[in-house]
Amino acid sequence: MSSEMLPSFIETSNVERKQNLKEDQEESQKLKLGEQFDPISKRQMKKLIKQKQWEEQRELRKQKRKEKRKRKKLERQCQLESNSDGNDRKRVRRDVVHSALRLIIDCSFDNLMVLKDIKKLHKQIQRCYAENRRALHPVQFYLTSHGGQLKKNMDENDKGWVNWKDIHIKPEHYSELIKKEDLIYLTSDSPNVLKELDESKAYVIGGLVDHNHHKGLTHKQASDHGIDHAQLPLGNFVKMNSRKVLAVNHVFEIILEYLETRDWQEAFFTILPQRKGAVPTDKACECSSHDKKSARVEDALDSDSSEEEYSKNELESGHQEEKQDKESSTKSTVNSVSH
Repeated sequence: MSSEMLPSFIETSNVERKQNLKEDQEESQKLKLGEQFDPISKRQMKKLIKQKQWEEQRELRKQKRKEKRKRKKLERQCQLESNSDGNDRKRVRRDVVHSALRLIIDCSFDNLMVLKDIKKLHKQIQRCYAENRRALHPVQFYLTSHGGQLKKNMDENDKGWVNWKDIHIKPEHYSELIKKEDLIYLTSDSPNVLKELDESKAYVIGGLVDHNHHKGLTHKQASDHGIDHAQLPLGNFVKMNSRKVLAVNHVFEIILEYLETRDWQEAFFTILPQRKGAVPTDKACECSSHDKKSARVEDALDSDSSEEEYSKNELESGHQEEKQDKESSTKSTVNSVSH
């Protein structure tokens, strides 16, 4: 090969090498892209579509919440106008008469619950506190054996509990605070049925969310401590498709309602959730097997009732902010996948 042809040969070889290198890089890039974007399953695709639909309906849900708040505000204003002679809310509050009745939530079952159930109990206690604060006849509210997982969860998720008013939060057991002869433990396993409430007594509600894993435990504890026990007269007024064991906040609210109306039936039907299938005993009829099966399934949700219904109390704003944060993170995830 002559020296004149050598430069052109070298130049041609360099061009070929560059083309080969470019092709190799393109092939490598295709392989990488293929690895990054593996085909997703139908289930994943459905999940992404649902997430997108949830995001698209976010504004609609926000608007519905706004309308609900406006409606409730208007209802409260109308109620105030009908209950007062041109005066403001303070007139309604002056009608409040504090009851001498003591109502205790016994939190001594801390070691029998998992964290999920501890959180449910915490929310039920929050509901009891809020309802007692707005009641026309608020009771002397006690929280006893307060400590362990429950206190830790309240410290982490509801630091404001230390500023709660009109409540006695004690680490001691209720038997150390109140005379034994004044105590009556409320348990559905008791053969004794309450006819009316004695406001000189202290009624104990077992702070236990156990999904019926520890049947008869509260009755046994009352018997072991030599304490009187009784059950609410639920069977005398109500026929239900589900078991008679009620959530802590339901028992608490029924007692508040009874103190206001002095009518057990009205108290039960005002407070009991619709899924319990409650009907007056004089109108009770045999339920179909399908209804009974549905009631048993829905009954497992008893402990969650306070979470679902709690939007009307003081903690609503906090839950909404948390929900908005979660929705924002979900939105970013969906967008990153869709792009």
